[in-house]
Amino acid sequence: MDYQVILQILDSTLRLATPLLLACLAGLFSERAGIFDIGLEGKMLIAAFFSAAIAATTGSVWIGLFAGISASVALAMLHGLASITFRGDQLISGVAINFLAAGLTVLISEDWFQQGGRTPQLAGAARFNPIDLPFADTFSVVPILGPIYKEVISGHTILVYAALLAVPLTWYVLFRTRFGLRLRAVGENPGAVDTAGISVTRLRYTAVVICGILCGLAGAYLATGFAAGFVKEMSAGRGFIALAALIFAKWRPWQALGATLLFGLLDALGTRYQNIEVIGFNVPVQFMQALPYILTVVILAGFVGKAIPPRAGGAPYVKER
Repeated sequence: MDYQVILQILDSTLRLATPLLLACLAGLFSERAGIFDIGLEGKMLIAAFFSAAIAATTGSVWIGLFAGISASVALAMLHGLASITFRGDQLISGVAINFLAAGLTVLISEDWFQQGGRTPQLAGAARFNPIDLPFADTFSVVPILGPIYKEVISGHTILVYAALLAVPLTWYVLFRTRFGLRLRAVGENPGAVDTAGISVTRLRYTAVVICGILCGLAGAYLATGFAAGFVKEMSAGRGFIALAALIFAKWRPWQALGATLLFGLLDALGTRYQNIEVIGFNVPVQFMQALPYILTVVILAGFVGKAIPPRAGGAPYVKER
């Protein structure tokens, strides 16, 4: 494996990790506030559809991005209504959102475009295009670091850079602001927060909305940045992989970045090396493609150490009279 191949794999890793990172941070906000959300997959999917559909219709990727985020936030508010206001089972609500998104995207897409659950191909201003960072060509002659800057760091869409910037921003908001302290407290001991005169309901709804926005960005990236249009079930389990990465990261943003990059690396390796031979044995293509999902099962089975979720997570809060 030469240096150029390594750079290409790292470049693919960053692209493939971006939707996972955004969805993982989305789940981080929600679950830190005590709202378990396995509906990340559904919110990503519906955001991908509406961002691509509106971008194809209007010719503007920014309008499509707004539409995708709005659709995701709408489902997030539905989840909040079910789990916060009506105190329903959060897991059932998340499953319902996944089924709802899977059905709605195909139904609306077929009625709208008649292309078998697809949207038209996006081009030009209807999709996010790569951005060349300053001095990428100039620094490319610098040994080792120059090619990394040009081939790996430069040349991505704006949503990739937004996802990377969201990591330190999430860390700062959660661990260096009063809002973050209260949000984390709601996930650990909502009764104490309520006693202090702070609205548990408002904080949890705020976390749910932030989750919807980040899932909207993840879905929009899939359809208008990573790909050039929407196809049926294009989220392909990424929401569940993001949940596994969140558990792997133990609900911390910097660890979430490392976990999603690991999943992205496995995905990149599985995509590039469809046929690989190990000690005279040809590894099946299906095994290479399944590497991220295998790691998901390993993490959820508890083989990476004990991960302790927020203590009040998954339990509706009933205000004491």
